[in-house]
Amino acid sequence: MFTGIVQSMGTIRQVLRQGPDITLLLDRGDLRTADVHVGDSVAVNGVCLTVASMDDAWLSFDISAETVSRSTFSELQSGNKVNLELALLPSTRIGGHFMTGHVDGVGECVERIPVGRSVKLRFRAPDSLSRFVAEKGSIAVDGVSLTVNAVEDSVFEVNIVPYTLDATTLGQSTVGQRVHLEVDLIARYIERLLRAEEDSKTTGVDEEFLYKHGFVGSSD
Repeated sequence: MFTGIVQSMGTIRQVLRQGPDITLLLDRGDLRTADVHVGDSVAVNGVCLTVASMDDAWLSFDISAETVSRSTFSELQSGNKVNLELALLPSTRIGGHFMTGHVDGVGECVERIPVGRSVKLRFRAPDSLSRFVAEKGSIAVDGVSLTVNAVEDSVFEVNIVPYTLDATTLGQSTVGQRVHLEVDLIARYIERLLRAEEDSKTTGVDEEFLYKHGFVGSSD
């Protein structure tokens, strides 16, 4: 689990393509050596990856074809910056929102508007994800926990304050850039529950049906 509070920006050293898979080698930036071990989970631009090898300066990750197909990792080049966050500890202060690092899809930056010292960014989400995005709800963009300020159809708007502009890759976002999106966990589970409730109405499976056929005991 992660919170979307980026701890460091890493720099891509090398992207090694091995058939449909990728090995990603990057400089770890400000992540402390003592905090990272082989086998640990690290969110790289919001995607949960496992450290395959490392030394005091760099980390490497093996990325499967499945993850490659659902992310922007195949577009990375040497010198690109990426957002890094270590997995939660029981004692970690939760400053953002709960994230799994299992990215739901890829969005696109469609507008960048300076507003004072901040920047307003607008992103287009895939149609399959837009129903999970709500005004004043949470969303992760390239692993950064953000509050949605406005939603119009599949386009949502976020405000990036000066600290986040400096501390994450969002400060370098450009129109047309593709980003990883992870929607709020709560929104996904609510939709699942509502769908199950609707299915039960369609199939006639309800509490009375389950009791009659011995799946549940009497509530008396």
